[in-house]
Amino acid sequence: MIAQSLYDFDRELLLLLNGSDSAVMDNFMFVLTSGTTWIPLYAVLMYIVVKNNETMSQILLIVGCSALCIFLADGVADFIAKPYFQRWRPSNDPMLKYTIAIVEGVRGSDYGFFSAHAANTFSLALFFSLLVRSRLMTTLMVGWSLLNCYTRMYLGLHYPGDILCGLLWGSIAGAIAYLVYLKVYYRISPHIKYISSQYTSSGYNLSDINTVVLTFLLILIYALFRALIMV
Repeated sequence: MIAQSLYDFDRELLLLLNGSDSAVMDNFMFVLTSGTTWIPLYAVLMYIVVKNNETMSQILLIVGCSALCIFLADGVADFIAKPYFQRWRPSNDPMLKYTIAIVEGVRGSDYGFFSAHAANTFSLALFFSLLVRSRLMTTLMVGWSLLNCYTRMYLGLHYPGDILCGLLWGSIAGAIAYLVYLKVYYRISPHIKYISSQYTSSGYNLSDINTVVLTFLLILIYALFRALIMV
């Protein structure tokens, strides 16, 4: 009875978040949900890592831990949770798929519990927030993850419950990756805490964080432009 009530609430909440009467908004969400749209953000994150770390071993450690985030988040979502639980995506759910809004005919794979988009993005968001130690960076990265999560519900590809569980697992994956980072980092680097108006406590230049913010805003502008020309 409780499970059915939760399912009903999940479905009703999805219907509130799914789709709109705007073709521009449909296209905007469709562009934002694509991984390729965010390649410039990944590139600028790599840029600040290279610029703000002194040795190749430090850089490779961060790259490796970022990869660990994805390995844990995506691996568990796509290769364990989805095959095991076999919960239909809303876009493929026989009880719902003809009543929700679908954009560009995209319905995704059969199963959607839990969301790999939510897990992947939030694991990276948490890892980089802990790594850089900037309130602005944390706000940006968490906002980026939640925006990706919203696109999945807007497009009818995930229930809110799929997203919530993806966020929970993503937080665990990101925390594990950061703990691994700390354990290895303190073996190869000195314990330094930066106290400066130009750097975060972990040694990242504040102006470089502004570059990440600018890149994020430019991606949003690009996505809006794409959405307009697709109408």
